[in-house]
Amino acid sequence: MTTRTSQPAGGALLISEMKEFASFPKATQRYIRRSLDVAYGRSNPMETWARDEIEAAAIAAQGRFYKQLDHLRLQIPDDSGLDMIEPFLGMLVTLAAFDLGQDRVQNFASFRFLYERLLGASVRPWLPAAFCAAAALPHLHPDRRRMLLQSISESAATAPGWSSRESVFWPEWVEKVDQAAAA
Repeated sequence: MTTRTSQPAGGALLISEMKEFASFPKATQRYIRRSLDVAYGRSNPMETWARDEIEAAAIAAQGRFYKQLDHLRLQIPDDSGLDMIEPFLGMLVTLAAFDLGQDRVQNFASFRFLYERLLGASVRPWLPAAFCAAAALPHLHPDRRRMLLQSISESAATAPGWSSRESVFWPEWVEKVDQAAAA
């Protein structure tokens, strides 16, 4: 697999990633922040994100699935060797199927944004395959499958190489500040 090594300036890259995140629907932004909190233990996800029992159950399930992330990061194949695909891609598709099944990740761009932060830059070559496989699974409504699969561009699906630079923008939950108290 080839990688691109040209890297934009840090500030420009940060702004670009922030703009990309801002372009996602609010529900997707919330899900990405929640997912990163669950994955990295940044806060108590139940306290921060659970608005009801259904969401609390989804967060608990997400925590169980995301326990595989550390192992998955170690399994990312260095090249396209077919002998390394099965244990890695199977687990990645399972995680992707869970996240797509939550109905908050609306397209390939938001999926890629989340998974680059969950697993790092080295997962980029594998994301189109995992996304397409998970988006085609029967647990999703046919209309949702169609929408997801149509969201991946031909250039993303057939990229000749991927950047090896790590993401610089990591969205976090920020508590609202009372304007009177801040003054």
